[in-house]
Amino acid sequence: MNLMDIIVVGVPGVLAITVHEVAHGWAANRLGDPTAARLGRLSLNPLRHIDPIGSVLLPVLLKLVGSPFLFGWAKPVPVNWENLRNPRRDMALVAAAGPASNLLMLCIWALLFAKVGTVPGLREMCWTGVLFNATIMALNLIPIPPLDGSRVLSAFLPPRLAVAYNRLEPFGLLIVVVLLATGVLGILLKPMLMAAGFVVKLLIG
Repeated sequence: MNLMDIIVVGVPGVLAITVHEVAHGWAANRLGDPTAARLGRLSLNPLRHIDPIGSVLLPVLLKLVGSPFLFGWAKPVPVNWENLRNPRRDMALVAAAGPASNLLMLCIWALLFAKVGTVPGLREMCWTGVLFNATIMALNLIPIPPLDGSRVLSAFLPPRLAVAYNRLEPFGLLIVVVLLATGVLGILLKPMLMAAGFVVKLLIG
């Protein structure tokens, strides 16, 4: 692996993860919870958000093995739900802000991809940005606690059912790993990735 390979994966990967987390914190701050702002987590400085394994090592390894999916994670932005003005509604809005930021970045990378021509490395970086953001957006919309989709769904469930549903959170990562190993995760992601692909086609013509 050379420096160019690291840059091609690292730049869009770190941006995708960092902006995703900042979006959560920004939405929470706007809706009444300043926790992330007080801790300096609304910064776009990736050093405040990077998880060495989830933000760097995993994406690079996935790229090296030719994985069709590129994803990772950052240190979660802290949110105190009790500070939100309307906790159940605002919980869904804060959660949705992350995937929404990835959709925006996907569109930006797609537009850049259409404009850069054949510049070595840059075109691949743009396409990696498209893939990375599409996958992170789609993965986070799956309603498995603690993924963002589960926060949105939980806001619409009756309170007792929401409490029972959120008890799955300690097992969420294990569930995702099992779904990935069995191929079910790819099936769940496919419709959302196809929708993202349609958006990209509209943007690049």
